[in-house]
Amino acid sequence: MVSFEAIRPEPNDALATGAFRTIFLGQFRKNRLGILGAVLVILIAAMAICAPLIITHDPIRIMVGPRLAAPSLEFLLGTDQLGRDTFSRTIMGGRIPLLVAFVSLSSALAVGVVLGLIAGFGPRWLDNLLLLIFDTIRSFPGIIFALAIIALLGPSLASIIFVIAITSMPIYARVVRTQAQALLSSEYIAAERSMGAGTTRILGMHVLPNVIGPLLILVSMDVPAVIAWEAGLSFLGMGVRPPTPDWGAILNDGYSFINQTPWLVIASGIPIVLATLGFTFLGEALRDILDPKLRKDL
Repeated sequence: MVSFEAIRPEPNDALATGAFRTIFLGQFRKNRLGILGAVLVILIAAMAICAPLIITHDPIRIMVGPRLAAPSLEFLLGTDQLGRDTFSRTIMGGRIPLLVAFVSLSSALAVGVVLGLIAGFGPRWLDNLLLLIFDTIRSFPGIIFALAIIALLGPSLASIIFVIAITSMPIYARVVRTQAQALLSSEYIAAERSMGAGTTRILGMHVLPNVIGPLLILVSMDVPAVIAWEAGLSFLGMGVRPPTPDWGAILNDGYSFINQTPWLVIASGIPIVLATLGFTFLGEALRDILDPKLRKDL
């Protein structure tokens, strides 16, 4: 996973104003790679959402006919080793990576924000305990940790989501903790406390608005890594179970039969590359605009 622990967001109330939105959109329009990334992300998301309307055949139906066939008018991307339509399986296969990315990163973000706030505003001993937990989780090599957990829980979609959520959570928690502790020592927070402001107001009005930018950067940069993780685990046979269509599983089939036809590898490889590039370009554009070390106009 991409780590942006170096980001130290500075308090900036412009994050919640119309001026910020105007500047953000103006800068984003100037970033061509960001626009390209946004277009790719929108197209891939629309493809996954509208998949039942796009597919031309049942993606899990084994058809009697040519196997490993080349593209034709009937089968736009050919067929696999069981005669299933590769185009329909590729379109439907995009739902699994995006679902895994959304659920796992949303869960990691929610837990990370809560634990980060507890670590930042809690007593010193609790902060040290949570840091120890974060460092312990991050000390394991990601793929080894994933393989160990999936070996214990069994290959499934839930196992993949659990592994990715657990390994991503410490990054988000550390960003929130760092911002919370920075605000605790600031003069205007001390002034707020002296006027009777409670912890809830400080969290809602100052801490959370200032971590939105860095967290958006982290999530957008982690999505392509999650897609690659999910595809890699499915390629190894440790992801979703057959006959559910998935890019990694289709890529595995294509690798097994690459001497007979290259279309399975092409059909699954191109969407993975486009999804990775789209979210990477979008994440880099958000970083350039929202990172306080790079931002010039806010």
